[in-house]
Parts: sequence; structure tokens; C-alpha cells
Amino acid sequence: MKLKPMVSYVLAVVAASACPISAMADSTYDLRKRVVELTGIMNVENGSRYVSRAEFAAMLVRASEYRSTVSQASSVSVFADVPVTSEYAPHIRIAARQGWMKGYLGGQFLPEEYITFQDAAKALLALLGYTNEDFTGEQNGSRMAKFSYLELNEELGMIQADEILTEDNCLNLFYNLLKAKPKGSNAIYGSIMDLTMSTDNELNPLEMLDTSVKGPYVVKKNRTMSSQLPFSMDKASFYLDGKPCTKTDIKTAQEEFGYVVMYYNASSKTVWVYTEEGSETTGKMVIKGEVTNIYYQSSDVMTPTAVTITTDDGDMYECSLTTSDLQFAFSIYGTVQVGDDVILVCSGSSESEEGDVTYRVTDFLED
Repeated sequence: MKLKPMVSYVLAVVAASACPISAMADSTYDLRKRVVELTGIMNVENGSRYVSRAEFAAMLVRASEYRSTVSQASSVSVFADVPVTSEYAPHIRIAARQGWMKGYLGGQFLPEEYITFQDAAKALLALLGYTNEDFTGEQNGSRMAKFSYLELNEELGMIQADEILTEDNCLNLFYNLLKAKPKGSNAIYGSIMDLTMSTDNELNPLEMLDTSVKGPYVVKKNRTMSSQLPFSMDKASFYLDGKPCTKTDIKTAQEEFGYVVMYYNASSKTVWVYTEEGSETTGKMVIKGEVTNIYYQSSDVMTPTAVTITTDDGDMYECSLTTSDLQFAFSIYGTVQVGDDVILVCSGSSESEEGDVTYRVTDFLED
């Protein structure tokens, strides 16, 4: 999605956060989405979209301590209908080997089939350390009772065992998993990803943000991300403008735009990359150019209210400054002045009836 020149953009910094995740209107949903995406388990593109068994296997692995062992370069498969070239082959192999998911007769996994609630519930209980021996009588009924007791069904509503799951269903399932305590443990499952509980009994992503999310970094086309990452790229999960991608996709974006903006989470070995193209799904994108004007309130000549950014192509963007952090950065006391080159990382785009676009800025860099 290309930016529209000469449109007024409202920029708001997400306070005290370098989080590369867009803010949503519903605070409860936003918190859950923020946490699950931050951990690298999944990226919500369309909440109502059904999730395949192959995709769910990948989510399970990313939610486990095996997430750092997946290498796309050495894909292997143990099922006849999962090619070794499939991006999900290593995830499916791990999920099957650990007993989280099982195949079907004839050595089939049915990777394109949708995941059902019953199979997902069994997999999450297995991640928490529960085995067949922990359930007596009718196994499925006993499992679902334990699932409910552990509050793994929170925010799922009325859902049947054979019902297929959407992205939003999976989002809630994995958020609940992160809050739950594994069998025989007093610590929450999410502690393996540096997550802690807040006073309102919800997961607190802020501590994780402070300690684990690094960025933003500019990676130019003649540079590689590996020099700025404290872990092997072969063991990382990548997102480009909000969508899962490969290292090759990011290299292509570097060549096309001349640079990309990168964040990473060392705990989950997840890398987020953003470009000027942006994403119609997440609204996240980058604006790069020269600060050609800084505007102030007539009643307060010390506090800037907007800036004009002019790109190398001559396109101009008038951008409102709405938070104290951003206002200070562009004030006479800050580090950015007229004539400086900057890169703005934006999120939360929407379009009004008049055609104006609104953005929130999560970060900025001096170019």
C-alpha cells in the first residue's frame, strides 16, 4: 500500500514501547493479539480465517522450547503427503515426534485439512505435560474437563469438539496456554518466553518488551540482518510487513527499497521487518524523508504539533505530533531539526470518508 502524498497523517507514539505490533480498538483483544504476536507464535491476518493442521503444527512448535531448533534449510518429513520442500515439514515432524499431533492411516498427515477444537485441545494439554495416563475413563471427555479446569477455553465462547478453528480461536487458545501452569509447575507456561502476570491476572507484555524486543534497526541493501542478530537466522521466524516470510523475501525487499526497518525478539527468535510498501492488513509501514517544516501551536511556541516530511521522490506528508515523546524529539530541545533525514515507523492506518489516512508512529530513527 503506497502512501498518498499531501495527505495529513496523525502520528501517535505507543507510549514507552518499541513494540512492532499495531494497536487495536478492543483493549482485551489487542492485549491478547499483542502478546501472541510478540512471542512469535502466530500473526493474525484475518481473524475469521480457518487454520490448517500444518499451520497449527507450526504454531505449536513456535510456542514450545523446540522453536529454536527449526531450520528451513534442513526440512524433513515423516508423512507421505508432506513434501520435504514444504515450509511446514520441520514443524510437522517435531509436532508428531513429541506426540502433540498424530497422522492418519496410510502415513498421511492431511496438512491442508482444518484443525479441530478437539485436536487442538489435546495438543495444548500435551504442551503442558499431560499424557494419556493423566486421563481416566473416556479419554476425550476427561481431557476436555481438564482443559476447562485449566481455563484454556477462556474467550472461546460456545465451541464444539469437532468444530474447526479460526485464527481468532487460535489466538485465544495460545494466549490461554501462556497463562496456564504446566503439570507439576508453579510458574506459568509463558515464563519460557519471559512473560509475567500483571495484577489483573493477565499477561504483561511490557517487561518482555523492555528486555527482549530490540529495534528499530535500519538494514540497508548491501548489509545482512545476521550482523545485528544475536541468534542464527536459520533458527528464526520472519515477518515482512506483518506476514510470514523467508530470508529471501526480506533480501528482495532490501533490494527494492534500498533498506528495511527491523525489530527482533531474542527469546522467541522472531524478526519483524517493515518497508515503505506497508501492509493493508496491519497498517504498519515506513515513511522516509527530510524534515522540511516543523509547526507549533500559536499559543505554545515550544511544543511542535506537526511536521512535513519530503521523500526523495518529492512527495510531501504533513504529519501531526500528538505525544510528548515525539513532540520533544522534534522540539528545539530534541535531536531532530528541519533539514534532518528521518525514518518514521507507522501503524494503525485507517481511511476516513474524506480519504484522509491516520497513522500511529511506534518509532522514529534519524537517517
